[in-house]
Amino acid sequence: MSIDEKKMSLYTKFLHEELLPAMGCTEPIAIAYGAAYARKVLGKDAERYEVECSGNIIKNVKAVTVPQTNGLKGIETAVLAGAIGGDADKELEVLTTVTEADIEAIKKGLADKIVTVKPLDSIHSLHIIVHAFAGEDSVSVEIIDTHTNVGNVYKNGQLIHQRAEVAAGDDVTERRALNVADILAYGDQVNLDDVRDLLERQISYNTAISQEGLTGKWGAAVGKTLLENCGNSVRTRAKAAAAAGSDARMNGCAMPVVINSGSGNQGMTVSLPVVEYAKELGVSHEKLLRSLCVANLVAIHQKTDIGRLSAFCGAVSAATGAVAGIAYMEGASYEVIAQTIVNSIANVGGMVCDGAKSSCAGKIASALESAFLGYELAKESRGFYDGEGIVKADVEATIASVGRMASAGMLGTDKEILNIMVGR
Repeated sequence: MSIDEKKMSLYTKFLHEELLPAMGCTEPIAIAYGAAYARKVLGKDAERYEVECSGNIIKNVKAVTVPQTNGLKGIETAVLAGAIGGDADKELEVLTTVTEADIEAIKKGLADKIVTVKPLDSIHSLHIIVHAFAGEDSVSVEIIDTHTNVGNVYKNGQLIHQRAEVAAGDDVTERRALNVADILAYGDQVNLDDVRDLLERQISYNTAISQEGLTGKWGAAVGKTLLENCGNSVRTRAKAAAAAGSDARMNGCAMPVVINSGSGNQGMTVSLPVVEYAKELGVSHEKLLRSLCVANLVAIHQKTDIGRLSAFCGAVSAATGAVAGIAYMEGASYEVIAQTIVNSIANVGGMVCDGAKSSCAGKIASALESAFLGYELAKESRGFYDGEGIVKADVEATIASVGRMASAGMLGTDKEILNIMVGR
């Protein structure tokens, strides 16, 4: 298989767009970024804030610990952390500058109830509007579609930054150029110097927080529990490594991760199992990097039509990508890798996202186990085939059917999950 230069450049671009460093769960970080941006535009401390959030943002911020806040949770905390101690110039690492004094100010702001939260009825699953008020001055900052994409910004009622119109060749349309055959060819042919720094950072950051999750006391300790109870096989270590990173991240660990498809959990799930298998198999570092290219791009491919936020658990896409990368590392054929992807998403493609919290680590472990089973089946020329539920005639049609189900079919599910979470 080969891939043309135009697609090579495009796939490299996707990796540069997606493999970004971030601190903490990306949804509260997006709110903190919007608040820090609003404070920067306002030019002074605000007296009060109003924040409007789409349902998926509310769902993913409600129960997760905001990093750098000594265990504080929730939307109000994210707003105050960004506004009081954040640095908008650092984007997804906006909260690295929060100090102990800032935390005391955040607690005071929470006690004084200076933040009001309102649901935002929007067609955009990722949509935040932060309003900041100081005397007669006001600022509104919109974050839309991606976690650091600034839309309309108003100061004292005047539009000072306008949301960019979506062009005909927009991000989703462009990413529909992704397909499994070309991804495998990309893994074979890419000049690693074009992506080396991205992948080395992914290995370094994600391995470090995984180790913290395995040695520290974080959340439900899913990763640690796997190692204590399920033996020390490479398969168990791969699941434990990814789950442990989530244990730490979902429960306030301030260490950065490298994300995939806007998610740190997905970034760890897609990369750490590949790293574990590379150590076990003793492959070259070059082979590890090429396998990570495949894993990351397979995950991005699946998420193109699903969208960044939905009722579909992103751990499924990331785990499928990870095991596809492992299969590539082991020299599996296109047919086996394609069937692995189909088998995996046919099995746990119904796992729902009910927000960011400790149980994400458990879902990561479950999704990886399903993906490993899918690979074992595929190696024996077994699996799930056209006409069986949402499975279609080939891997590309099956990925498309999952995207349709997750983006359009699960809209009602998404709303009902949110209703359950907030007690409506």
